[in-house]
Amino acid sequence: MGMAEPVYTVAIAAGRALFASLRVKPKVTGLANLPDAGGAVLAITHFGYLDFALVEWILWHRNRRRIRFLAKKGVFKQPVLGAVLRSMGHIAVDMEAGSEAYAEAVASLKSGEVLGVFPEGGVNASFTVRALKTGTVRMAAEADVPVIPIAVWGGHRLLTKNHRYSVREAVGTPIRFAIGQPFQVDPAVDPRELTLGLHDTLQGLVDGLQGDYPDDGSGQWWQPEHLGGTAPTPEEAAVAEAERRRLRAARESRARKIRRP
Repeated sequence: MGMAEPVYTVAIAAGRALFASLRVKPKVTGLANLPDAGGAVLAITHFGYLDFALVEWILWHRNRRRIRFLAKKGVFKQPVLGAVLRSMGHIAVDMEAGSEAYAEAVASLKSGEVLGVFPEGGVNASFTVRALKTGTVRMAAEADVPVIPIAVWGGHRLLTKNHRYSVREAVGTPIRFAIGQPFQVDPAVDPRELTLGLHDTLQGLVDGLQGDYPDDGSGQWWQPEHLGGTAPTPEEAAVAEAERRRLRAARESRARKIRRP
């Protein structure tokens, strides 16, 4: 476990209290694939905003290890939340220039830390695994640590984009985790090829969780379109995300102009 980290311990306790109050029902397959020691990259699907807390909950329950997550730099700029994230050892990522975060992540892995990564780059509203960024396998190769694929299903029913949070809907939600076999990255193999393989592995894990899920998602907002739900298709979600980014960039541009003397 290393040195005591009181802020991290409090955050874990708060997360456990939250999930207990919501009476969420976790079930995990592949638990033995989580590492008890040494560095590793956890490549996690990203359908809901609480996926990071849910995966940390599972790892902490198993062996009391901490995960260092890569998070967008903008979150760190918020006074209270930013201070908490820094105290927990999470790593800020500048989406325009990520080399500094990349180097910090590799150093963290080499020191034996567990790094949590969402290779899709953001919450995916279609609830299918979209194209992944190559940074996950490149970091693992450079640090010489394994990648561990992790799929989470049901966590998006607690909190996700494009859907208003509802305590009534969240209470008693089944949460399913599938932890895949760790694999070592061969630095001689094209990272794009390895990333395509990781994508297929994650989608396969998601498919398995969806197939065994106890709640019927027919006609439900949280079910992907190809399984009879009303979530946007991957193509529709991509268009909406592109528009969201365009509007955000326009707002930031206007804000910069206002701040200029």
